[in-house]
Amino acid sequence: MNIQLIVQLLVLVGEARTEEDVTANLESLLKAYGFSFYSVMLRKRHQEPDNSMIAGRWPEGWMDVYKARKYVLIDPTVRMLGMAQRPFRWREALQAFQGDPHRQRMERMMQEAARHGLDDGYLFPVHGRNGVLGSVTISGRPVDLSPSECALFDAAAKRVFWRYLELRGEAEALEQTAKLDTQLTRREMEVIGLLADGLTSNEIARTLDISSHTVDWYINGLQEKLSAKNRQHVVAMAFRLGLVT
Repeated sequence: MNIQLIVQLLVLVGEARTEEDVTANLESLLKAYGFSFYSVMLRKRHQEPDNSMIAGRWPEGWMDVYKARKYVLIDPTVRMLGMAQRPFRWREALQAFQGDPHRQRMERMMQEAARHGLDDGYLFPVHGRNGVLGSVTISGRPVDLSPSECALFDAAAKRVFWRYLELRGEAEALEQTAKLDTQLTRREMEVIGLLADGLTSNEIARTLDISSHTVDWYINGLQEKLSAKNRQHVVAMAFRLGLVT
């Protein structure tokens, strides 16, 4: 493939004046590389994927199946995103959960995705200071990107993500959230998100498959980190700091 196409996208996206321009330039590059589907996502915890999609195109009917079968709870790419520091291929995500109790359901999900035309793909995380802010996924038939192409696609994905937000006037607010000094672990963010949804310690424990004592330990740690008096104050501080939306 011609990596100049990716370099050209970096320039064109920077010059884009509308979201439609960004989309047209991105889709042109993906078509040249043989990718049929994509998504640009803003990571909002505990929301359905289409509610946090900035732009994208999925196969007809796939999102209906995905939501109906609650695949977001076991999707290996979603789970890998929470841990990933670099871009990864979908097949790598599935391999990363070999011993997971939900492994068979993950495999069924990926098989069903393939029947909808989603044979494979790449996911490019967009990080802020305190974790993942969003991601860009490109998918369709299997395409082997070279290391240099993958690195350039990673740069392009980040440029596309931020340009969409700039054109929406949302980039500055997200950047401020990304600069927060409060450092929370992935598990703490999961607990705080479930607290914000109104779940009790026992309900959080069942959701995360940990003990209620462990949940309380996380909540005590969150109270200390956020200088909160109780769990209700933890939730209030989380909203104030933009840790949950």
